[in-house]
Amino acid sequence: MSKIEKKEKNLNLLIDKLNSITLTYSQPTYELEKIKTEKNEILRQKIEIEKKNKELLREHKYLKEKITSLQLEVRKRSEFEENFNQEIEELSQETENLVTEIEKWQT
Repeated sequence: MSKIEKKEKNLNLLIDKLNSITLTYSQPTYELEKIKTEKNEILRQKIEIEKKNKELLREHKYLKEKITSLQLEVRKRSEFEENFNQEIEELSQETENLVTEIEKWQT
């Protein structure tokens, strides 16, 4: 269970406890209002955290796709560079062979 899930579970337990408090405990009205205010604040924070979590998950997905795309591009460029270097090497070898042939014909 992730930290977020644990925190959410604890938060839900706390909200349930706050919901179960009734006037039967003969608490003064100001304490009851304070508890309701705290409950509402906790709910607001929970909603805000869930929103931020969704945003982070969306950003994570985008960045993961971007990394995959960049890795693919790097791989393609690397292959292109290898092919280019191989062709240069082949041309260089051909040139050396031609020079050798020319030297043989000149002598």
